[in-house]
Amino acid sequence: MAEPERQGRVIVITGPSGVGKSTIVREVIDRTGAGFSVSATSRQPREGEVDYREYHFIDRAVFESMVASGEMLEWAEVFGELYGTPAWPVREAVAQGRNIVLEIDVQGGMQVRQKLPEAVFILIAPPSADVLAQRLRDRGTESEEQIARRLAEAEAEVNAAAESGAYDHTVVNDDLEAAVRQVIRIVNQEPQQK
Repeated sequence: MAEPERQGRVIVITGPSGVGKSTIVREVIDRTGAGFSVSATSRQPREGEVDYREYHFIDRAVFESMVASGEMLEWAEVFGELYGTPAWPVREAVAQGRNIVLEIDVQGGMQVRQKLPEAVFILIAPPSADVLAQRLRDRGTESEEQIARRLAEAEAEVNAAAESGAYDHTVVNDDLEAAVRQVIRIVNQEPQQK
């Protein structure tokens, strides 16, 4: 089998809850043909969820074994369940010359930065705390107390990302279409020689 003319790239997109990153990621994948890295979890599927679509649903012992053997690019325990990014599908896509997008949190992004420093890291930021608060309220899924907690988490995440120096680009999502176009430009850039 011939080597692909170019290697694919790993594109890590992170940002706080409510910033619009899932919508941006969907549009970027639809418009560029990039692949999407499906995360793994130890939790049971919820009604309507399909294995390999929302998550790779795996047994906790298998997940822990994957962490121990270095098969996870990043992982975290959230509310007693494990979530992470398996390395093999990402490496396989890159080897085949395809770009692959990881939509993960800021802490996960910093873990991936240590393992894949050549990846492209994009932080999606809100235009302001007030706009983010309104977006969270417009969802209608959380109490004011939950919204206040998410806003505090969002501020901490954006500050941690900025201070870490791990992110190559920050895209402010004040206009969805403009943010999508900006991320697509970043995805389509030729890789920098490092």
